[in-house]
Amino acid sequence: MTAPILTVQGVHRTFGSGPAAVHALRDISFEVEPGTMVALVGRSGSGKTTLLNVIGGLDRPDEGAVTVDGVDVTALDEDGLSQLRRERVSYVFQTFGLIPVLSAAENVGVPLRLARAEPKERERRVELLLDLVGLSGHAAQRPGELSGGQQQRVAIARALAASPRLLIADEPTGQLDAETGLAVMALIRGIVESEGVTALVSTHDPVMMALADRVVRIADGQLVP
Repeated sequence: MTAPILTVQGVHRTFGSGPAAVHALRDISFEVEPGTMVALVGRSGSGKTTLLNVIGGLDRPDEGAVTVDGVDVTALDEDGLSQLRRERVSYVFQTFGLIPVLSAAENVGVPLRLARAEPKERERRVELLLDLVGLSGHAAQRPGELSGGQQQRVAIARALAASPRLLIADEPTGQLDAETGLAVMALIRGIVESEGVTALVSTHDPVMMALADRVVRIADGQLVP
């Protein structure tokens, strides 16, 4: 059997202390198989973002362990976490997070520059990714010259630049209209199949769940059937 790409075991995360404490995550455990798209579903405040941040090493759990591609994320120091996010885990945020002064191609190339890829290899990979997300004709445009949907496509291409094993998308369609959002989710679905990436996507849109291989539901910091 293929080993899980992601294992979350007994994860707890609490903010604050005493009577005012917020139990954001309570004993979360699940696994994700490689090459699949998993929808993490729950209302706002259910714990989705906290869970994604713990999985991606942006936050640390109070208890429990997270393993990504054989690496114990919860045991890493800051340098190890930075390496994890450079090589194994990439994020797509609701707010796009593009650098305004850079072109689409330059934004996509940022992770490759950080990885010190050769210029020719970097150019080839950027061209390939922009073509993959349907933006080969917009390489020279800056974020402000692109629509919201196009900006999110650039963000997805950037997230794929360093060939991550796990793509984490936190409400990637939250700022998009329904039609554009569905197109972006379909793009992520296609990338899972064509690039062999595993995607963990948080959403509260029922339409988006139909594209996923599996739905994981969370409410009040706990997984629910």
